[in-house]
Amino acid sequence: MRIFVGIDLDSEVRFRISRFLEGVEGFAPEARWVRPESLHITLKFIGEKTPAQVEAVAERLGKIKVSAFNIGCAGYGFFPTANAPRVFWIGIEARPQLAELAGVVDKALAELDIPREERLYSPHLTLARNSGRSGSPQWRKGDGPNAAFAVLEKRLVAMGPLDFGTMTANEFILYQSQPSPGGSKYTKLERFRLHST
Repeated sequence: MRIFVGIDLDSEVRFRISRFLEGVEGFAPEARWVRPESLHITLKFIGEKTPAQVEAVAERLGKIKVSAFNIGCAGYGFFPTANAPRVFWIGIEARPQLAELAGVVDKALAELDIPREERLYSPHLTLARNSGRSGSPQWRKGDGPNAAFAVLEKRLVAMGPLDFGTMTANEFILYQSQPSPGGSKYTKLERFRLHST
């Protein structure tokens, strides 16, 4: 099964983002927009694993001891750049605690021979992708100006700063990802509590 580790959004932040999406999806109708219920903050993508390997991952994650912390959802941007937009995202503000948790998860899973991350952790919430294109933040061959997000970019500038609120991360989750025609479906396999400070 295909698995990853992430943090779920609380209901208030998810509701605010959902209302925002209702208002802006029409400005980029060719883009593939995410469903609000599938939004999450990825800590580490793991990939395909057997049930026994998934059990080992869950056991290892259960040994992580990290304190709860606040996460803010504000701002926006485009990958790889605003001049060559392929992915539209919302910013995540929680450093250094969120990056530290991602690092602890990465290090713990390396003990199970799951490859370490090569890139610096860059948390964000993907809201839309240029239809048929990669969701990777890295520059890809063929990237350049495109019209898919042009109207959306102009509308966002007129809106001013975006702020979707702050939540407390009390847990992180082992998810299963199942691809489907309407976008991936995410199932929560196991929850891991973050400790109160």
